[in-house]
Amino acid sequence: MAAFRGRIGYLLARPLAPYYLILGASMLLVVLGLVMVFSSSQILVMQRHLPITFFFRKQLVAVLLGGAMLLVLARMPLKLLRALVYPALCVVIGALVLVAIPGIGQQVNGNRNWINLGFFQIQPSEFAKLALVLWGADLLARKQKTGLLDQWKHLLVPLVPGTLLLMMLIMIGGDMGTTMILIAMLFGLLWMVGAPLRLFGATLGIAVVACTALIITVPHRLDRLACIGVTKPDPNLNCFQALHGLYALAAGGLFGSGLGAGVEKWGQLPEAHTDFIFAATGEELGLVGTLSVLGLFAALGYAGIRVAISTKDPFVRYAAGAATTWIMAQAMINLGSALGLFPIAGVPLPLFSYGGSAMLSALCAIGVLLCFARSTPGARAALATRNKNTRLRTRLARVLPRRRTTARPAPRPARRER
Repeated sequence: MAAFRGRIGYLLARPLAPYYLILGASMLLVVLGLVMVFSSSQILVMQRHLPITFFFRKQLVAVLLGGAMLLVLARMPLKLLRALVYPALCVVIGALVLVAIPGIGQQVNGNRNWINLGFFQIQPSEFAKLALVLWGADLLARKQKTGLLDQWKHLLVPLVPGTLLLMMLIMIGGDMGTTMILIAMLFGLLWMVGAPLRLFGATLGIAVVACTALIITVPHRLDRLACIGVTKPDPNLNCFQALHGLYALAAGGLFGSGLGAGVEKWGQLPEAHTDFIFAATGEELGLVGTLSVLGLFAALGYAGIRVAISTKDPFVRYAAGAATTWIMAQAMINLGSALGLFPIAGVPLPLFSYGGSAMLSALCAIGVLLCFARSTPGARAALATRNKNTRLRTRLARVLPRRRTTARPAPRPARRER
């Protein structure tokens, strides 16, 4: 056992370990998510008279597009990535403004968050997270270079007003879940930059007051808050989704009922392929399946933190920390909703739930993390050594003569003496 732990410690200590952890955990989550999207949406497609692979094919297209964007971002130079920060932020703000215009923004399930492009519906609020990651990191890195972060005014302005602008545009469409994730990302940026605790306390107090006001003023949000810890059916059916999410997790047992054999998706569990896909996973794959998902997210979070603390570049540190905060905070909100620990926020499970925009933005974030993982000093040295060894082996293979593999002739039999 000690030898096994030592081997694991040795592998995790290698410079490229965060890179492979991010890549491996993300790809496993995406593949398992595709399987669960197909399984949990089978009843829904039959009810709507759609092809049985309808949601699976749409999710697969989003994965392929996101995978291409991931490869581009993973290989992109840091200078080019920073040059695209402000154009990307302007595009996102423009798209959020278009969503707020009646007739352009599409309303789904009571929220106006989408723009219909004809062949594809895009949700700009998902890309606002990526814009905040890059813009906030670039802003704080520039201020740190000029020595302005010692003053609280430069620490908060324009980071907090810019984040509030994004949150306001998102809240016009009624997306409270994404707003909570942006708040978590803002706190993550302030924490990494070393903001004083009194500033954290003041900002947290303002955030709590604002969120409380947003919850109290909207009746259905207040009803969702009352569903925390629900264990019995509600006569008004206000906590129907939360309760059946717990039923699905409880019915799974240790190994689950098997892929496609879940019963809660037969109308009892709404949004089984999106917001409550973790509950559907627990019913069909059991405790083993849910712990596997949690382990993959834990590995992804660990690798993201490793990237953030192993670099000397402030932009990389802040952006890696903010991207990790985004993915982990969104995963915690989704998982907490399925477990009845948090109110239902309507946010997808990153890299896992159905949703094209969410998948595209999450894979872009993974591509950015991979780019940062490759740019750390240890990773650059390891890659340079590997490339040098590869070139040396190629040259030696060209110079050294190849061995002859022709078979030797068989020896002649000895003559008999007369």
